[in-house]
Amino acid sequence: MVQPHEIHEHMEVVGSDGGHVGKVDHLVGDEIELSKLDLGAGLKHHMVPMSWVDRVEGDKVWLNRTKDAAKAAWKIKE
Repeated sequence: MVQPHEIHEHMEVVGSDGGHVGKVDHLVGDEIELSKLDLGAGLKHHMVPMSWVDRVEGDKVWLNRTKDAAKAAWKIKE
């Protein structure tokens, strides 16, 4: 299981298919807030639950779902 301290600002978040989902802005509780200054995140803050994180390798956070599945289910930060 990935620990929150393993995830840092500016890490790339990718789907299980290797597709770009976004970049880490910071952690908020048990969610990763993606940077809004990333075209992959649609220029809005999106929230990705830690339960979606499969592993951390180098400077990448790998999710347990594809890029498209993640983008279909992520939450927009209000």
